[in-house]
Amino acid sequence: MTIDKRLAKRVKLSDGALITKMLDIAEGLDDVIKLGRGDPDLDTPAHIIKAGQEALANGATHYTHPLGILPLREAIADNIRTYGGADYAADEIMITPGGQQGMFIIALSLLDPGDEIIVPCPGYNPYQQAAEMSDAVVVKVPMTLETNFTLTAEMVEARITPKSKILVLINPNNPTGTVTPPDEVRKIAELAKKHDLIVISDEIYARLTFGNNTVVPVASLPDMKERTITLSGFSKAYAMTGWRIGYLAGPRALIEPMSEVNHAFAISTAAVSQHAALAAMTGSQDCVEEMRQTYDERRAAILEGLDNMGMGYAEPQGAFYVYANVASLNLGITAGEFCERLLAEGRVMMYPGTIYGDHTDDFIRMSMTQPVDRIRTAMSRMAAVVESFRADARTPAE
Repeated sequence: MTIDKRLAKRVKLSDGALITKMLDIAEGLDDVIKLGRGDPDLDTPAHIIKAGQEALANGATHYTHPLGILPLREAIADNIRTYGGADYAADEIMITPGGQQGMFIIALSLLDPGDEIIVPCPGYNPYQQAAEMSDAVVVKVPMTLETNFTLTAEMVEARITPKSKILVLINPNNPTGTVTPPDEVRKIAELAKKHDLIVISDEIYARLTFGNNTVVPVASLPDMKERTITLSGFSKAYAMTGWRIGYLAGPRALIEPMSEVNHAFAISTAAVSQHAALAAMTGSQDCVEEMRQTYDERRAAILEGLDNMGMGYAEPQGAFYVYANVASLNLGITAGEFCERLLAEGRVMMYPGTIYGDHTDDFIRMSMTQPVDRIRTAMSRMAAVVESFRADARTPAE
């Protein structure tokens, strides 16, 4: 028996492995501009780093309460209220080692074999992985450019069955960078009540929106707090990906037993990260606005480059992604093929939408995680690769 045959059946390789493959390829190339991963290039603000350093010096090197330190949970509850969310008590909030682990805690705590979880596609793929590890059934809701890749109540209702238990709403969406319109969020909430669904409202990018776009916190809607788990964290708005700290907010009846699963995984979230997150919550929020403005400038540079190439895209309304349409260039190739050649020839890395469950292979996700000058260079290289594709198409076969 080969060693890979010893893997448990629950371990399923997916297109997500392509990310690792592309990172490996990039390691062998010089001057690669990485517009793939959702890891901000911006540093964690200085006052947050200082708080972490001081916490370590003062002994924050031990386990904490499984739910997280009380001051942080209280600060998160205050922050949620400040930005129009539901009214939570401290014991209705659980600190997790990153938002991604929160997804697995939710799945393992709430899904039994055969239960159905409704997920938007494209959407952040670990939701599907977590559900599959729970032997649940993933019901994908394909979204299209027609609705700017946002979920609608009509799409959701068509996929509800007697086995439906959880509905995932990612707002703003990763990978598309689009924001679900407030009226549509309210309609989706009404559906959840009608069909007795639990809503996982992923709002980790909610502070990073552009123009007049705003995110409606699902739990703030009438009678929704009792059936909503809000997932968020510090990685995106505060550039704290490496600190690995997120949180779940929900009804006490769910958060308390879920904390036992979290405890089994990690005992508690790193104490130093919690103290740094407390400084993020209670300190000046100017840093968040400064980052948002930085991403907005980068967004404009990407869109200018795509417009010059004639490449279509979904309107980027939030997060720090642009979802661009390779098919609109009429090159006769898939998004996956485009990404591989762009990396090999143009030394620019970005990811195809198939990694995020897109039912087509037409779109690519571009991250606003490089300075404007590097983005402009990336757009120039990308345009050259597009022209290379077109030149190949014009060359007669021998």
